[in-house]
Amino acid sequence: MVLKKATFAGGCFWCMVSPFDEQPGIHKVVSGYTGGHTDNPTYEEVCTNTTGHLEAVQITYDPDVFLYEKLLDLYWSQIDPTDPGGQFHDRGESYQTAIFYHDDEQKKLAEDSKVKLDKSGKFNKPVCTDIRPASVFFEAEAYHQDYYRKNPLHYKMYRKGSGREDFLNSHRR
Repeated sequence: MVLKKATFAGGCFWCMVSPFDEQPGIHKVVSGYTGGHTDNPTYEEVCTNTTGHLEAVQITYDPDVFLYEKLLDLYWSQIDPTDPGGQFHDRGESYQTAIFYHDDEQKKLAEDSKVKLDKSGKFNKPVCTDIRPASVFFEAEAYHQDYYRKNPLHYKMYRKGSGREDFLNSHRR
C-alpha cells in the first residue's frame, strides 16, 4: 500500500478535520500551517497574518480506497470558495482557502475541479481558491489536533457560530 498526502486550507482547521477523518482510506488528518515564509510558526503568530501561512489540514490517504478526486469534492463542499478574505466569520490571510498540490497529477485534478465548480453555476461569484505547490507543513499545537473529538460541544458551537454550518446547509448539492 502506497499512501499519499493531500493538503487543503479551508479556514479554521478545526472544521476541516472531521469531514475527512471519518472517510474510508483516510489514515491521518493533521491540523497545521503551510504556505508561509517563517519556520515553526505558532498559532498566535499565524493569527497575526504576518507569516504568510494558512491554517490547513494535511491528509494521509490510500488512493486505492479514496481517490484524490473524491477528496477534492469533499473539500469544495466544506468551504465558500468565492470568499478571498477568509472563511465565514474568520477573516484574514491565515483563513483563506487553498489547495496545495503534491504532484503534477494533483495539480491538474485540482485545476480541473476548480474550473468545473466555477462553471457549475452553484455560486453567483467566481471561485477564487488558490491552487499552489505544497511546501513545508508545520503541525499545529497538540491542543488543535482532533479538536472536534476533544471538545465536541465547543466545536459544534464554533462551527455554528462562525456561520460555516448555515452556509454549508444552504449550499448542499
